[in-house]
Order: sequence, then C-alpha cells, then structure tokens
Amino acid sequence: MRRITILFLALSLAASLYAQEGLYKVDDALSPLPGGKAKMEGYLEDDILRSQENWAKGVMPYDKVVEFFRTGRKQFALGEMPGKSIRTNSLLWRYSRDPQLKSLTKEVVYSLLATAKENGSISCTPVDQQPGDRDGDIWERKYVLLGLSQYYLDVEKDPVVLEAMEKEARSVMDQVGPAPKKSITELGWSSTNIESSSILEPFMRLYFITGKKEYLDFATYIVESGGNEGSDIFALLEAGTPMREVGKPYPKAYEMTSVMEGLVEYYRATGDPRILKCITNFFNEVKDQEITIIGNAGTDVYWPKLNGEGWGNTAAEQTNPDIKRMMETCVGVTWMKFCSQYLRLTGDPAAVDCIEKYVYNGLLGAMRPDGKGFSYVNLLNGSKVTNHGWGMNIDGLPVTCCNLSGPTGLAYIPYVAVMRSAEGPVVNLYNRGVFKTETPDGRYVSLGIDTDFPRSGDAKIAVFPSGSGKFTIKLYIPSWSSSTTVSVNGKPIRDVRPGTYLPLVRDWKAGDEIMVSFDMKARLIQAPEGKNPEGKYFQAVQWGPLVLARDENIDPDYDKPVRIIADPEGIVDARIVDPERPGTRMQFIVPTTTGPIKMVDYSSVDCWEGSHIQTWLPLTR
Repeated sequence: MRRITILFLALSLAASLYAQEGLYKVDDALSPLPGGKAKMEGYLEDDILRSQENWAKGVMPYDKVVEFFRTGRKQFALGEMPGKSIRTNSLLWRYSRDPQLKSLTKEVVYSLLATAKENGSISCTPVDQQPGDRDGDIWERKYVLLGLSQYYLDVEKDPVVLEAMEKEARSVMDQVGPAPKKSITELGWSSTNIESSSILEPFMRLYFITGKKEYLDFATYIVESGGNEGSDIFALLEAGTPMREVGKPYPKAYEMTSVMEGLVEYYRATGDPRILKCITNFFNEVKDQEITIIGNAGTDVYWPKLNGEGWGNTAAEQTNPDIKRMMETCVGVTWMKFCSQYLRLTGDPAAVDCIEKYVYNGLLGAMRPDGKGFSYVNLLNGSKVTNHGWGMNIDGLPVTCCNLSGPTGLAYIPYVAVMRSAEGPVVNLYNRGVFKTETPDGRYVSLGIDTDFPRSGDAKIAVFPSGSGKFTIKLYIPSWSSSTTVSVNGKPIRDVRPGTYLPLVRDWKAGDEIMVSFDMKARLIQAPEGKNPEGKYFQAVQWGPLVLARDENIDPDYDKPVRIIADPEGIVDARIVDPERPGTRMQFIVPTTTGPIKMVDYSSVDCWEGSHIQTWLPLTR
C-alpha cells in the first residue's frame, strides 16, 4: 500500500495542473500546493488582497475590453486584455477562494464566449481577415486560450469552456501552418513576429488537458519553425548565444519569455534533451546577463526602438546614465512565471533566488499604493513609475498590458511560496501563513510559518503531520544570507549553505519546530561596467532581499553624490528607524563619508505623484 501511495504521488506531481496522465515524458521535481491550501498573512498578503479588491473586483473595465471582440479594436493586440484578466482572476481565486471574484470571473468568461464567430474563433479580427497579420490576432487568441484554460484548470472544469477552447484552437490550426496556410512566423506586429509563437503554451495546455495529439503536433510545428522570422531562437539559445543577440533586431524580452514558458511545457511532453539545454541556457543567460538588482530586465541602450522592453545586457547596463526607459512590468512578471516553471521542472534553487528578488523589489515596487494598477516600466533612478506605454485610456483609467500583468505576478506568490516534492514540503518564501500539503505516504501535514520577514530575519516553522513517519522538509536558504542558522526543536543543524535547499529528514511529530535565522545585514553593491564609462560611478545598498533607495518624498537631497561607508567585507552599518511616511515598509539611516542619509526599501518609494527615486547612488569624486 505504501508503494502504491508513493507512486500515485509521483504521478500527481508530474500532472499537477492537468487532468490527463500518461502524457508526460518528464516528471517535475516540484509542484504547487492544490488551490486553497496556502493562507498567507501580512507583508505579501496585503498587496495581493489590495490588488484583488481594488483592481480585479474594483476598477477593471471588463465589459469595455470584451467589447473589442464584438466591434473591433482601435489598435493592435488590445484583445489580450480579457484573457489576461481571466487568467489573473482565476489564479487569485485559486488562492483566496473569494466567492465574489469567482462569480465575477465566470460572468466575464461567458461574456467572452458569447463573442465567438461562426468559425469558432474568439477573435477581434473578422473571419474573412483571419489570421490577422499586423493586428496581433494570434497573440490575442493566445491570451484567450490562456485565460480560459486557467479558469478551466483552477476554477471550474466547465465543458462549455473546454469546447470553446478547442474551437478556438482549431480555428488557429485551420489558418496557420505549412503552406498554403499562413506561417506562424509571418504573423505579428514586430519585425520578427516572435509574439505569435507564444501560442505554444496554451496549445500545450490543451494537449495535457485532452490528450489529443493534434495539439502536440501543432506545438511541434511552432518549435520547428524557430519561433521567429529570420532566425531560429531555439537553436541560438541552445548554442548559448547572448540574449541581446537572440532574435535581433527585435530581441523583445516579454514575448520571448512567453514563448519559453510554452517550451517548458513542450519539454515535459517530449523529453528532448536539446529542448532542456535551450531552456536551461535561457534561464542562466537571462539571470546572469539581464537581471538587475530589483529582479527585472530590459533596457533601451542597445535597442532604443524597443523602449526599454528588449534584452540589452541589462545587468551590466543598469547604471548607464544614457538609459531613459527600462524594465517593463510584463517582462518581470513573465520572467517570474518562467522561473516558477523552471523551478517546478528542475528544482533549481537559483530560480527561487530570482523570484524572491523580483517579488520583494521590482514587483511590489511597480504597484500603485492603492492597488489600482501597475507601472508600465520601472526606473532605478528618476521617476521610477509611469503609465505611458502600450494600452489605452478607458473612461479615464489607463489600462496597459502591465496594469494587467502585475496582478498576475502577485497571484503567483502563494503559488510558489511553499511547494511539494516527492520527499515532502518545500519552503521557498518566508512569509507568515499556514500551508497544507501531504507527506510522501499520503498523510496530511500543515506548516505554520510565524515571522515578520523581511523586516527581520527570524522565522519559526511549526510542523503538524497526521500520524508518524519519516519525510523531508526542504528549506530554501537565500543566496544573500551568508550565515543562516537553522535548528529543529532547539538542536542546531549543520551544513547550511547559501543559495541551496537544506533538506531536513526526520520522523516529524506534531508540534516540532524549525527555527531559521537569516543574516540580515546591509551590504554595499558596486556598480557594474557597461557601455558608458560613467556608469561605474554608482553604489547601491541591499538589506536582506530588499534593495534600498533614497526617496525624494523624505529627502530633498535624494540625488546628491555620496560615498557609502562599509567595512572591508562590504557590510554597511545601517540602522533601522521608524518610517516617516505611511505605507513605507522599512526605513534606514545609512552612513556616508559626508554624514548619514535616509534610505527606504525600493518597493515603498511612492513616485506616483511626481516625486523621484535614487537607487544607484552617484559617487562623490
């Protein structure tokens, strides 16, 4: 019986999101907890619920964006908006179980289904003009399928919704493919049409839901087409090509990462080692070449026409004073989602490091304080936030792609905070809450995390299994914490190394306690060197996972040159003080050679009324 239970768990991990089994050539290392099994409180929970109440259940104009499918749209790709909203709401409901949100989302779903055209397509483009070329038709239908599939998987397995998804998919397959159909790489608004190949992800979802080989065959067609007109991005990535050279002259970060999400799903179905190498290289190249100190990427230095939305060696260029625009929220959220896919697939703790960095800095830092939207891009110095970007103003409300993506990022936080493996629970993010899962032999186990992290570095995890038996709890040890201490029931644990998972294997009993203490020091970060030599004359400060910044709201000298005082190991003697402004999470006094300065966590700086930020501090010379 025990062996049968363990085998069942392994199979359920491999097919954690989908109804069909036996379709996977590759088993995931980790899987998310089932819906409703995570309940968070405090630091991150407040932002999730603020967005749910004030955006998803508040100002989002659902009727107006669904209307694009009845009467057409004024500019390309506006039809992405309903699908993005349905996806976000479904993920939020998966977490919160809010009945009003569920009812609202079902109404939006059925309103969208009612716009289906005579060929079964749910499209803003008239049937006689399908597949749309420069209007973003395939990209829009991608989001229709993503939204409906998220609803089907997480909210309600409604056969009407599945039937609509299959009709939508068949309408695409009828129009797109080898000649005489339109090639997938001919369709799109960009110079390389990369965005249309991102429909790979929902086609893989349909394959796993239905088991129908026609969807896998179409996915294979997309992959074999190279994802891009003019070059094969998969071959370039397999070869380890730098990101700014992949898919040029349009190395568009958001769309390429969307394609890569689908490629992970494709690998699960095929097990092709070349695909795994492509995925792994993409993760490592973006992580190493592109991600900034706040966890997002994309700049306008190499590709000015991409308005800060393209791969551009962003890690090295982030202090380049020539930058005018960088780090689109859609890029950050899609990167976060890709990292969750990569984490599930490989169990690589480096993916948690990337998720944590973005969540605590870039994601929360892009959100309006009232939860009614997200910035289109983030800047590290200057204005920080803006609503200027692709989208439209609807009844006075800026509705941009990033206003719609940001809440999805928030909804992913509980999705990855605590996960499970074949050995037992896996703790990734240390936020107060209760998380319920199962042991490998099928018993229930609850983890209660008590902490005010990241305001402090201490966390207590209470373990409550039903019955006795050995299993493993894995703890993510952040790479920034150089000397983490861990104890179980007061007994110290050895060999705790940063940037790894710490496996705790024992016969856990109800009431066992794990104590974790992270090394919450302020650390000095020296500027990288990019194209402009002036970019090297900056410094930054990080406290635990939080990047700090000077805030014009409390410091009129916020952009004046300084030189941070640090010891030979780069440790800064920063002192925590009470915040001066409501809504500020943490405020510090930081020593410089010309006297102490005020700094706060990057995410708390409110620039929505015109004030400014200085994250990379200019050096006195």
